[in-house]
Amino acid sequence: MALVAPSAIGAQPDTGHATPRYTSALSSLTVLFFMMGFITCLNDILIPYLKAIFQLSYTQANLINFCFFGAYFVMGIPAGRLVQRIGYKGGMLAGFVVAAVGCFLFYPAADSRSYGLFLAALFVLATGVVLLQVAGNPYVAILGPARSAPARLTLTQAFNSLGTTVAPLLGAAVILSHLPDLETASAAAIDVRAVQTPYLAIGGVLLVISLLLGLLKLPKIVHADADAQAPAGQQAWHYRHLVLGMVGIFAYVGGEVAIGSHIVSYLHLPEVMNLTPKLAGKMVAYYWGGAMVGRFIGAYLLSRFNPGRLLATGAVGAIVLILISINTAGETAMWSLLAVGLMNSIMFATIFTLAVAGLGRHTEQASGLLNVAIVGGAVVPLLFALVADVSTLQLAFILPVLCYAYIVWYGLKGHVPQAGTH
Repeated sequence: MALVAPSAIGAQPDTGHATPRYTSALSSLTVLFFMMGFITCLNDILIPYLKAIFQLSYTQANLINFCFFGAYFVMGIPAGRLVQRIGYKGGMLAGFVVAAVGCFLFYPAADSRSYGLFLAALFVLATGVVLLQVAGNPYVAILGPARSAPARLTLTQAFNSLGTTVAPLLGAAVILSHLPDLETASAAAIDVRAVQTPYLAIGGVLLVISLLLGLLKLPKIVHADADAQAPAGQQAWHYRHLVLGMVGIFAYVGGEVAIGSHIVSYLHLPEVMNLTPKLAGKMVAYYWGGAMVGRFIGAYLLSRFNPGRLLATGAVGAIVLILISINTAGETAMWSLLAVGLMNSIMFATIFTLAVAGLGRHTEQASGLLNVAIVGGAVVPLLFALVADVSTLQLAFILPVLCYAYIVWYGLKGHVPQAGTH
């Protein structure tokens, strides 16, 4: 999934003197966003194997996404409170350590062949990612002059997408290469210990990054005075366009993850491409790679066209591509679905920007609420799986179509603030 750093409106670097160069700090944050994307997408290629190993239905297999993205809903607000107490750097350090612990827990989970323990380990890993998201986001906006902030945001998004692009390729080479073909192997023959070494390695890398980050001197954040124009007692959720934007984030993340998590199963269908899970796993990279390419294109387009209309155009494109895919076969069905990643590229950043417009001192609170809405990545894929279990996988793609239809409306009408309807 694409997780963009929200702009820290009203925050400034506490430097005391002239603005310093933040090269080392920005470099550490690009690594942070890369790892968030990598860890998030690595789950996608494992779902078909866990489904076979534990003999799961589509619904049960999607508890993987439910645990991972459900952590945003459960831990988002507590993570924000923790960051307020220990600071943004402390929050990032804690996030790396917690994520590493989650990776290490995959080892006993594999030994015990316990699906429940796998889900618990995944929830711990996701909690670390939530901490990284909540703590790392504001830094991107302040690491340098304000005029170059959009470029820095685009850079972090691109590295997040690079992680989601590399994860399926590396996962297929390192993990899937040690697993037998699903068509010829029984559940007992599939050795889940093949995931132990990669996750131990990832955990070790996270600890090393945490150690290096601890040695860096990062700027402190000093918040500007509160916006005196807002009525007393007013909260972020009193703004209609923010609440509707939360639904937009819920729909976007849900639709994006539902598609990404089922590409392998979809391309395995005889009426689509009949690819083996290993080959289909490699194709997932094109879905996330399209989002990465689209961010560079979108950064240019957003500076020249109305963001709301551009958002609606991208959502319409996603709807058209999905409908083409589920009504065709072969390469047409495959490439039209993979191209949805390109349409997704600008959605999170644009919905977020439109949702916080005009919120002043409530922007930080609004950012937390929008992060909680990422729980759509847990709920929508689960609903998708329920539809697939009772009907067909193709019919389940109607659910992402409905998600993108809402985003079309939000881009055209829903994001516009209305006087007197806070």
